[in-house]
Amino acid sequence: MLNIGTQAPHFTVNTVSSHSTLPIPVSLDAYKGKWLVLFFYPYSFSIVCPTEIKSLDRNLPEFEELNTEVLAISTDSVFTQRAWLKADHPNAIGTINVKLASDFTKEVTQAYDVLQPETGASYRATFIIDPKGTIQYATMTNDNVGRSAVETLRVLKALQTGGYCPMDWNVGDHVLQS
Repeated sequence: MLNIGTQAPHFTVNTVSSHSTLPIPVSLDAYKGKWLVLFFYPYSFSIVCPTEIKSLDRNLPEFEELNTEVLAISTDSVFTQRAWLKADHPNAIGTINVKLASDFTKEVTQAYDVLQPETGASYRATFIIDPKGTIQYATMTNDNVGRSAVETLRVLKALQTGGYCPMDWNVGDHVLQS
């Protein structure tokens, strides 16, 4: 994994959403001045991934209030991702506001060191990148275990305090003094 405090690797990817029919390119530079939650997921149409994306989507207004964008990225093609948004399938994602990014070439997944060599998919990984493009948080979990949008929000809020936050810190709790 990349080190905390280092510059996030640059990327340009095509994104799809429930609100656009054509892929729209986006780069890391588009997020300068904002926080970014870069959310790698293994596969569209899988069992766990839709639960994560839908949770991020439900919490998207709170991320936006914190000057934070969320970008969900996988090695699926934009065609697969677009089908995932519209399919009549038990694991389809449906209408969401979170942008889905395609790393079909696997360049971004490799740059962030989250490529599963045996499958060609990304690991289930989350990066929080600050407004200057610096990685401030990184986590990776087993494909069988979904992440928590609420925990990601908690960590984001803690990072935004700029202070020392103890374990289980939440908004309203005291920040530690050195």
